[in-house]
Amino acid sequence: MIQNPSGVPMIHWDENGQSYEAQWRSENGIPPHKKVVVGDDTLTADAAYRLACEGTAIVWKGDFQNARQLLQALARRVDKPSKKSKRVEKVEKEKTKSPLDIFNLHRLAQSQRARILGMLLIQINADQSISLRRAPDVSQACLEAYGEQSDSYVISLRELLGVIGTHEWRKNGVPILARGDEAICIHPHYGVFSPVRGEYIQLVCNTPWPKAMHANSIAFDIGAGTGALSVVLAMQDVQKIIATDIDDRAIACAKDNIERLELGSQVEIQKTDLFPSGKAALIICNPPWLPARPSSSLEHAIYDPESRMLKGFLAGLKEHLLPEGEGWLILSDLAEHLGLRTRSELLEWIKQAGLRIVGREDTRPEHKKVFDQTDTLHKARSAEVTSLWRLAAS
Repeated sequence: MIQNPSGVPMIHWDENGQSYEAQWRSENGIPPHKKVVVGDDTLTADAAYRLACEGTAIVWKGDFQNARQLLQALARRVDKPSKKSKRVEKVEKEKTKSPLDIFNLHRLAQSQRARILGMLLIQINADQSISLRRAPDVSQACLEAYGEQSDSYVISLRELLGVIGTHEWRKNGVPILARGDEAICIHPHYGVFSPVRGEYIQLVCNTPWPKAMHANSIAFDIGAGTGALSVVLAMQDVQKIIATDIDDRAIACAKDNIERLELGSQVEIQKTDLFPSGKAALIICNPPWLPARPSSSLEHAIYDPESRMLKGFLAGLKEHLLPEGEGWLILSDLAEHLGLRTRSELLEWIKQAGLRIVGREDTRPEHKKVFDQTDTLHKARSAEVTSLWRLAAS
């Protein structure tokens, strides 16, 4: 990997007989591509697909909107073996495979897809502008994602579109609650998982408070992310909430959302691993649901290698609970349906932590993938249940 004196990875390419270089950015931690060519509006989708499959990246110098169309064309070629009829047939053939095998094959296919689609690159100027025809103004979106820049940099178009999409979410907000005619929104930052699955919000709203809450209205929100659960607790008049996270982007995002909603008198944000000091009547945690290795910073909200956060929350919960307090663990059983974790393992971890189950509230997710029969993981998703486990010291 070639780096400049400041240690920033650099990407190099030749154009019209001259050599060029720029800083390289990749949220997935992909190193700078070694084989790089220049592409423009004369490049066909078939030729671009061949280059990408061979491991050659393409720095785009043509019309920006044509680049978006080319990316869509590449996606169609990647997905071509998975047209609806063939996908259904493939699902039938894979019924003999174990759920874990299917999950591993799914992640491999997703990784290969991301690799090919990530070969189409865009150069961003130091002022966060793009010097291409019909290029949108991405300066604010890139500023939010990457901060101030002093030099030009190159990213994949696929990543850039993710930056733009997150900017729209951040600008418009994601509704999580209704207060009268008013929608209470969370504004996700780039790199922080958006609370798009609202079923766990309703679980929290519908579950009765532990007895300790009536005398000590204090709660901990472990792994706060965007701060969505802290907002829900504050909106239900919990007087003191300490929200924790270890990710700087999540800390900044949670603080922004708390300030937007003027909840600073109730919610304190702390950068710490799992628990703050002290005890609480309610300790809530919505850890990553799948024990697998993440491939990007955003996937840390989905994948929890070896269930580190889940086990850490359970192991430390008892000593941080006030008498008659409860820990609320929000967890999907998708991992169980995929063969990544068993119910008996979860119950054993709860027992080993000196905890007992005082109740469980269940709901079924309603996102689109639940109903997509062509999805590789449809069988597991269709059986998925999201639960709020009410835990107390045994």
